[in-house]
This record gives sequence, structure tokens and C-alpha cells, in this order.
Amino acid sequence: MSGRLPIATFRFRQLAHRLRTQCCPNQKSRRITRDLDEDARDVARRKMKTKAFLKSRDERKRVEMHFGHLKTHHGFERMRLRGITGARDEFHLAAIMQNLKTMALRLIRPPPEPASA
Repeated sequence: MSGRLPIATFRFRQLAHRLRTQCCPNQKSRRITRDLDEDARDVARRKMKTKAFLKSRDERKRVEMHFGHLKTHHGFERMRLRGITGARDEFHLAAIMQNLKTMALRLIRPPPEPASA
């Protein structure tokens, strides 16, 4: 390593030096570190506040709930068929099984009582 600082660290230290004189005028300088990937994290944090992110998060949550239900209640721990088509077919079979079970439970459930007025 050449001993030179990455440009992001150098710029942050310049900013930190200006802020340090305001908050800690009587202390000797301290090193304030900022991870090199912090800029990417800042971009991700900004994207998390958009409507498109919130919509995609809600869609992912809905799908993940179905996967969790398959894993917990139907023993769908891992894919047993190989390849993309095998995984797709196996998932379709598991989804069909889950839908059939839901339909069967709705059929055997007693009918709701009519509301009396």
C-alpha cells in the first residue's frame, strides 16, 4: 500500500476538520473514520424513502409470507429438482398443493350464520 488515502476518506477528513473546530475547539485533532462504502449506503438509504421502494418491499413481503408458510407448514425446506425449470415446476406443485388445501378447508368449514336484523 502506498500510504495514500482514498479520495473519499480525504474529503471526509477535510469536512471533519472544519466541523471539529466548531464542536471541539480546545481538543487536539482526532481521526474520524468513514467507511469507503458509506456513499453506497447513503444512496440505498435515499432509495428506501421512495414510493417505488415501498411498493416493491410490500410485494416481496407478500411473496416471502407464502414461502414461509410453505416451509413451516408443508415441509418445503429445499428444492429437490435441479435447474431453473425443475425449481419452477417444484414450486408450482407446492403452490398447487397449498391452494388445494386452502380450498378443502373452506369446503369443510361450516357455513357462516346469517346476520339477524
